[in-house]
Amino acid sequence: MHEIDIILTLAGALTAALIFGLAAHKLGLSPIVGYLVAGVAVGPFTPGFVAQTAVASQFAELGVVLLMFGVGLNLHVRELVAVKGVALPGALAGMIAATIAGAIASRAFGWGMGASVVYGLALSVTSTVVLLRVFGDASLMHTPVAHVAVGWLLVEDLFVVLVVVLLPIVSKGESGGIALAAAIAIGKLAALAAFTLVVGRRAIPRLLASIAKTGSRELFTLTVLVMAIGVAVGAAKLFGASMALGAFLAGLVVGQSEFAARAASDALPLRDAFAVVFFVATGMLLDPARVWPLLPLTLATTAVVLTAKPLAAGAVAIARRRPIGTAITLAVGLGQIGEFSFVLATQGRSLGVLPEAATQALVLTSIITITANPFLIRVAAKRREKSDTALVAPAYRAIVVGYGPIGKNLVRLLVESDVAPTVIELNETTVRELAERNVAVVHGSASEPEILERAGVREADTFFFTSSAPSEASVRAARALNSKMLILTRAAYASESHALELAGASEVVSAETELALAFTERLLQRLGASAEQLDRERARVREARASGAP
Repeated sequence: MHEIDIILTLAGALTAALIFGLAAHKLGLSPIVGYLVAGVAVGPFTPGFVAQTAVASQFAELGVVLLMFGVGLNLHVRELVAVKGVALPGALAGMIAATIAGAIASRAFGWGMGASVVYGLALSVTSTVVLLRVFGDASLMHTPVAHVAVGWLLVEDLFVVLVVVLLPIVSKGESGGIALAAAIAIGKLAALAAFTLVVGRRAIPRLLASIAKTGSRELFTLTVLVMAIGVAVGAAKLFGASMALGAFLAGLVVGQSEFAARAASDALPLRDAFAVVFFVATGMLLDPARVWPLLPLTLATTAVVLTAKPLAAGAVAIARRRPIGTAITLAVGLGQIGEFSFVLATQGRSLGVLPEAATQALVLTSIITITANPFLIRVAAKRREKSDTALVAPAYRAIVVGYGPIGKNLVRLLVESDVAPTVIELNETTVRELAERNVAVVHGSASEPEILERAGVREADTFFFTSSAPSEASVRAARALNSKMLILTRAAYASESHALELAGASEVVSAETELALAFTERLLQRLGASAEQLDRERARVREARASGAP
């Protein structure tokens, strides 16, 4: 059956994740808990179906690549620069604190100095997948705290690259080559960043524009996937960087073009599925028979992860004059470990530095902290909302779908009323013209949740669907993201109104009904009807429309 190992592993992992994830949701837990348990169930240490660990790990790596590409799409260079004053010193302080605390804890269990330091380093690296997934579930991805967190993760990623390069040299006692190896690694990272941001910024948007002109969605999707995965692999093979960093840089370049939202919606439908496989792959590493013997080490490790770096992170954020709510949310989000911890542990084991118990203790700690993180984030997010936004009056937010004659007039009227709308538009030329006029615009289809998320539907007050072809799917998707906002949409025919209202529209304006009403008003006015009579006629027509009467 080796020829279908890949299919069996993917089918088994996703099926188990669905079953246990749904069970976790029913119990009021984060689905992530179910995915981890699913990994234990299909892992090599439990009876029944056994998924291939190596295959699952590669799928998980693909999930990390797509996830980081998506992060790059939604982030701007200026946002990273804006948080460097917190992310850089904070990440360094957090990693140093976690490394020292982890080394002290492992020394207490009789480990040597080398093993203790490497173990501490493994505890100093936060899981990118977990933090971004939890922030996304808590609707925090477009907030300042998420921008700081992403900058923080990038610093940690660069740190891991240096450690992976230097660890073999240090373990062999070749101290003379450390400076040279570090210089070469830093030079490669700088070359990767320069190549991607300088060359890619010119070439990638032009390529996407030429592909978009073909009108083929498949070719556009394929192009974006090739960019994400191709740059990620090139970063690893040519520049010695992590694939996650390469994918992030590629996403950052695409995100500066008008194709960012379309790329996110068209090319990343597999992102969530492979992110799920990451959690399953983590659970597969756990040997349940080792839980009890390693419980003391696991508890000590968990205490370090939940306290050392979060305390350092919160202290730096507060020292840099960040709001207390933001500092708490950031600190809590960093209190977990994941993929890069296993990378360092695996290298430590292969070099003979770390004992075998280290990997199992890290897996146990990862499962505990990943399980606890969503609960802690929800609590911290509520505290942040109260402390950071209590004194800020939120601006009125409106979203306009379509920039035809109706949409154009609506946007003009909204701007004149001091409401800054965000436009969702498919026409590439229109998108570019709106962007040049500094009108907030998102390129893509309003039926895609990624496009709606990018436009800010979760925080919107009103959603206008002005397109000539209103879509029930678009209305339903918008309502699913925001149950409270007012959704106004048009319909060419009165018969379409009921279906749109069932989909979630607050009010549907039918061209047939409004024209009939306008004609009736004109006739009544010529016949000498009073203003009160006209108002009664309008009310009667609208009541008839609401009841479905002809």
